[in-house]
Amino acid sequence: MDDRVQEILGGEDAWIVGGAVRDELLLRPVLDIDVACSDPRDASHRFARRFGGAVFPLSERHGAWRVVADGIDETVDFTPLEDGIDADLATRDFTFNAIAESVATGAPYDPHDGRADLRAGVVRAVTDTVFADDPLRLLRAVRFEDELGFRMDGRTESLLRASAALVTEPAGERVLAELRRLTAAAYRRLDDVGLLAPLGGTLDERLDALDDPDFRLVVVFGQNLSRLPISNDLKRYSAALLRARKPEDASPRAIHRFRRQTEPWALDALAFVDEQGLVDVVEAARRADPSAPLVRGDELGLDPGPEIGRILDAIDEERAAGTISTREEALALARALADRGDE
Repeated sequence: MDDRVQEILGGEDAWIVGGAVRDELLLRPVLDIDVACSDPRDASHRFARRFGGAVFPLSERHGAWRVVADGIDETVDFTPLEDGIDADLATRDFTFNAIAESVATGAPYDPHDGRADLRAGVVRAVTDTVFADDPLRLLRAVRFEDELGFRMDGRTESLLRASAALVTEPAGERVLAELRRLTAAAYRRLDDVGLLAPLGGTLDERLDALDDPDFRLVVVFGQNLSRLPISNDLKRYSAALLRARKPEDASPRAIHRFRRQTEPWALDALAFVDEQGLVDVVEAARRADPSAPLVRGDELGLDPGPEIGRILDAIDEERAAGTISTREEALALARALADRGDE
């Protein structure tokens, strides 16, 4: 029970619902609270005035409002209780998310036996239309299995498999948010129940090479990752891994070329190309990086253009390989390369 919510809504027909109740029963941290009440807009503003936080509409269509607490990673959502708590809980996805707690008394209300499923470790659909009503629940079912160590009951898994083609219907942002929370084992489960292929993903032996959500996304989706609304940073990360090729050997020149293609993600790229044995070599090369170039582009005496970049790259490579080490040697190499380009 949240004392703040009780102070604001203790005398009204209001209920704490969903994940907050589930996580409290599982003794997990509760940071996001969902409150079903008669007037979400009024309740959210009263809560913010009393306890602080920023208020904004969460869904104009559904009349939901959110309060983001000041200084901490916590949200309190207020949603409409239009037809009573039974109707509200009947629209929930899984039984352990269909448990309510009275704001007035703190008493639990569990018409779908969600607490029994929590004890048994079962992901059980509330209704037979659970996935058709919101296809994102297909991914959520697998994520709950993964995060909680639960398993779907036979009926729920059968419903999921029969609805697998719907997995592409939710907005890409929602799909991506779910995928980022999955472990390698959960991706295997997605494949097992028929959800991975429709999204454009395939299993890969490199899935366990690095415990990182972005790495898993690139391994599983490859070029198909661009179908999802990924950030520019993830686009750059993905491009670096997908263009990575195994270094020819552990020589300074080969490592320099590999790093030039993949930094600042060279270590992740080593995992991607199954060359983790070179991690120490790459880390040593990073530590040995010079603090300043031997020569700058404006010191080469050449007209501006892409040729300057090519020459500077060549100078950096030869310096890394140990064939040059002084400014004079760098300028001599630049002249030689410029003359060769004029031929």
